[in-house]
Amino acid sequence: MPKNKGKGGKNRKRGKNEADDEKRELVFKEDGQEYAQVLRMLGNGRCEAMCIDGTKRLCHIRGKMHKKVWIAAGDIILVGLRDYQDDKADVILKYMPDEARLLKAYGELPENTRLNEGITGGLDEEDEAGGDEYIEFEDEDIDKI
Repeated sequence: MPKNKGKGGKNRKRGKNEADDEKRELVFKEDGQEYAQVLRMLGNGRCEAMCIDGTKRLCHIRGKMHKKVWIAAGDIILVGLRDYQDDKADVILKYMPDEARLLKAYGELPENTRLNEGITGGLDEEDEAGGDEYIEFEDEDIDKI
């Protein structure tokens, strides 16, 4: 049997998430950066996000955040734009839900941005109105059947 020469398993690699509890300073966007909302996760450290400027971009999660900060669909993120590729960006920061609400209150995010919801892509007004259509039958209609 070979001897284990490592220092531990996957729980050691994950580390301790002690930094999540403490409050951090709210980071605003600078030039070359943009706010975005994640539409869907693609795997391999990538996601598809709709930026506030109206462009859908393929975003790459940087190595410092990879497997440490979990990003899901609907999260508000800060992306760094690329000079040479407009359709791709790099995820710099994920905003916590309370930070995203503060950004919306400060006017950094537009009012029509939906927070605290899952996948925002594909939910339009016609989808929401489609569930409210009911057919009401009168008693006479039921008797005819």
